[in-house]
Amino acid sequence: MSPAEKAEFARNMADPMYRLNNLYKIIIKGDDGEEGLVIRFKPNKAQLEFLDRLWHRSIILKARQLGFTTLIAIAWLDHALFNANSRCGIIAQDKEAAGVIFRDKVKFAYDNLPIGLREAMPLAIANAGELLFAHNNSSIRVATSMRSGTIHRLHVSEFGKICAKYPEKAKEVMLGSIQAVPLTGIAIIESTAEGAEGRFYDLTQKAIAMDEQEKVLTERDWRFHFFPWHGEDRYRMDWRNVTITPKDDAYFDAIEAQMETTLDDEQRAWYVATRDADFVGNEDNMKQEYPSTPKEAFEVSSEGCYYTAQLTAVRKQGRILRIPVTGVPVNTFWDIGNSDGCAIWLHQQVGMEDRFIGYIEAHGEDLRFYVKQLQDTGHIWNKHFLPHDAGHKRLGEKNESTEDQLKKLLLRNTVIVPVTPSINTAIQTTRQQFSSCYFDEAGCKDGLSRLAGYKKKWNEKAGRWSDEPLHDINSEGADAFRQFAQAKAAGLVTMLGSVQYQTTAPYRASTGGMGMLG
Repeated sequence: MSPAEKAEFARNMADPMYRLNNLYKIIIKGDDGEEGLVIRFKPNKAQLEFLDRLWHRSIILKARQLGFTTLIAIAWLDHALFNANSRCGIIAQDKEAAGVIFRDKVKFAYDNLPIGLREAMPLAIANAGELLFAHNNSSIRVATSMRSGTIHRLHVSEFGKICAKYPEKAKEVMLGSIQAVPLTGIAIIESTAEGAEGRFYDLTQKAIAMDEQEKVLTERDWRFHFFPWHGEDRYRMDWRNVTITPKDDAYFDAIEAQMETTLDDEQRAWYVATRDADFVGNEDNMKQEYPSTPKEAFEVSSEGCYYTAQLTAVRKQGRILRIPVTGVPVNTFWDIGNSDGCAIWLHQQVGMEDRFIGYIEAHGEDLRFYVKQLQDTGHIWNKHFLPHDAGHKRLGEKNESTEDQLKKLLLRNTVIVPVTPSINTAIQTTRQQFSSCYFDEAGCKDGLSRLAGYKKKWNEKAGRWSDEPLHDINSEGADAFRQFAQAKAAGLVTMLGSVQYQTTAPYRASTGGMGMLG
């Protein structure tokens, strides 16, 4: 090699973008469906955009199959190879995903380096999840958690799924792994959406707000990156054999306005064909996996949630709207948590409609707090429905039940809802009662969020959702609503003395919602 060639080689090896575009090979699926096609890695348009805006803390909300895990695996490997004493890590959602990322992205890329580089950068340790390099004492590791030590480069893959299935692991990631990244390092969280709750949702919403306000970020702030399906050139197809309905076109036109983009016929055809074939026409799943806007990605409930179909019907039928206050007496439905939380739904029965006009939730408060909250509304009360254990005497100085204590606080007309023999039967009963329900969009906003997030436990050993509800922040609100469904199914939801209350004129919400609301 001549002196000029050596100088050029040194310049190239000092340039991370040159290395990313020229040194590494990856396995892809060919356009003809052929598996195992090996090509030289070159960042695509979305990946280049991300690299151009990379920050100390970056959070990526994305459509599927844009290759961010591949990009970051290559980038972390490159950093470890060319920087001494660096620790790079990737956290995957489960052991299987960790194994695939390590084998097919990290180890494959190293094994297929130009032979001269690989010989100059030998392995000191190579096991099922880590490579440690002998020439500079740097390493790259892929695992389901990283609990100790400094991590100079950290990537958390599919954090939304981790939050949904493994909430304790998500907490560990935020309090342990992320905190192990120094302010001079880089942490990247990346995922598709998994419902409007959880740590990924909260982080994303804060990052979106800062992005919209164009705030100057500190090293601790998360920069928001959004990559919708319509930004990917591959997501298009011949439109001539795809039926695009007027409703579809109206949706695409709205997206064009919101995102200041243009969706041509080939893009629209790809979206419709993918939705109808891969997701059997399920719009919620399509929006979750291939979002058009950041807001849309979180509008759908995550997999494993109990009331996804029912809430989807409520939204589509316009039954979340502004409900005017009437003089009809109000029922309350309670859940008093085993810890320190309490949730109360406020309900009016008008004809065949079950109107939910408010929702109260708090933690760490006593019963006097909740009674005052109800009194301050100024409503006329009908009945107060309490869970079965509210009638149990509590051991202690007073030896009183929750019902006894509420009556002392002048909350009368209480009804104990009978215990359910089966939680799954009760949940099915609740699903059946949604068809008559209307929700005030402001008063019930938090309660609706609780219903949307109420989900099954994830059975990690079996790799599937269990038949048992997950007890989390959503439980009390969902359980309080279940008291309504059980009470109504048992014929307990009636007006005192069977008094009939006259409703006012039909009401149609300005938002376009349907329903005869007085």
